[in-house]
Amino acid sequence: MNRRIDFLWLVLLQWWLTTLSGLGQMTPQGATGQLRTNILYRTGPDLTAYMQERCRLDIYCPVGVKEFATVVWFHGGGLTGGERFVPGALQDKGICVVAPSYRLSPHVKAPAYIEDAAAAVAWAFRNIPSYGGSAERIFVSGHSAGGYLTMMIGLDKRWLAGAGVDADKIAGLIPFSGQCITHFTVRAERGIADKQPIIDELAPLYHVRGDAAPLLLITGDRGLEMLGRYEENAYMWRMMKLVGRPETELDELQGFDHGGMPEAAYPLLLRFVKKHSQSAATGGGR
Repeated sequence: MNRRIDFLWLVLLQWWLTTLSGLGQMTPQGATGQLRTNILYRTGPDLTAYMQERCRLDIYCPVGVKEFATVVWFHGGGLTGGERFVPGALQDKGICVVAPSYRLSPHVKAPAYIEDAAAAVAWAFRNIPSYGGSAERIFVSGHSAGGYLTMMIGLDKRWLAGAGVDADKIAGLIPFSGQCITHFTVRAERGIADKQPIIDELAPLYHVRGDAAPLLLITGDRGLEMLGRYEENAYMWRMMKLVGRPETELDELQGFDHGGMPEAAYPLLLRFVKKHSQSAATGGGR
C-alpha cells in the first residue's frame, strides 16, 4: 500500500499502540527490559583492532516473557558516522532490540559495512533463543544508512548466506528513509558525485525479488526528504509489486524531514512487528 500519512493520524496511532496491552505473546505495556552492552558479534583470527572496536552490539530484552520478537536496529550516519543506540520509542514495548555498530568509511570501503550488518543479524539468529526470544520473529530495521543496510542484507541473499543464515528467514524488513539506489558513500568511494544515480550490485533495487521477507518502506515527506529518497522508495515499492510481492507497503510521513521522520515511523514499525509476529505464531505463510 502506498500511503501519505499526516501528523494527526500518527498521534492517534501512537496512543493506540501505547495503550494496547501486549504484542502477541510479548510483554504488556509498562513492562521493563534489561540492557546488555558492548557484545562482540564478530570473532575469528582475522579480527582487526578496528573490528574489535566497531563490531559490537547492545541488546535490550523484555523481562519474564518467552518467544518475543526482536528488531535488529542499524543506526544512520551516511556509512561514515553514527553510533549504535536502542531507540527509546522501542523500549518497554514487549520486543527485544539488538543495536549494532559497524565499520565506517573511510576506514573501510564497501562491502565491509554490509558484511558487518550481516554478521550482526546472524548473531541475532544464533543467540536470540538463549535470551528467550524466537528466531522466527527477527525483524531488521534502521534509519537512513541503516535502512540501506537493512535492504541490502534482506534482498541480496549472499551477505547473510556468507554468515550461515538464509535471508528469507527474516520476519520482516522495515527501512526508514533507506537509499534504494547505490548508496552515495559507496559512490563517493568510487569518485562518483552524490547526485549521479547508479543502480548496480550494491543497490537494493538491483536485488528486487518476489520471495523476499515482507517489506515496509517508510520515508519522510517527499518535499522535505534528503535528495530523492521518497522517489527511490516509491520505485522500490512498485518494482517489488511487479516481481510478486503485492503486499509491500510504502508510507510517506507528511510534514517530516529526513532527520525527523524516525519518531513518527516507530509506531508503524511496532504495528508491522505485531502483525507479522502473530502470523509467525499461527504458522501463517508469506
